[in-house]
Amino acid sequence: MTTSNQEMMDKVCNADGFIAALDQSGGSTPKALTLYGIKEGEYEVGKPSMFDCIHKMRTRIITSPKFNGDRILGAILFEDTMNREIEGVPTAEYLWKEKKIVPFLKVDKGLETEKDDVQLMKLIPNLDTL
Repeated sequence: MTTSNQEMMDKVCNADGFIAALDQSGGSTPKALTLYGIKEGEYEVGKPSMFDCIHKMRTRIITSPKFNGDRILGAILFEDTMNREIEGVPTAEYLWKEKKIVPFLKVDKGLETEKDDVQLMKLIPNLDTL
């Protein structure tokens, strides 16, 4: 295990704090953006413009001085966020190196259609490549 991985493990296992859910995916994004003050007409649902808006929102949250590793152990990230940057640095790397917040990848793509009174999570194909 690398030093950074060991440090992250130690933090999650031993520090006090909470895990921030920044993992809005396609299904939950319109509601999150509305609550944030961005109207649906300012982006196209399910299109890159929507994910651009949500990343701007996440970036504003993450770069806030109050969002730091003093109280936040980790942050759950949506797959799309892993392919984006904050201040020129990949998001997961920024969280750890700049904020000392452990990045976690959301390991599903939302919910499947209900079948036989059960609703399962959609899996992320090629998860190992992320």
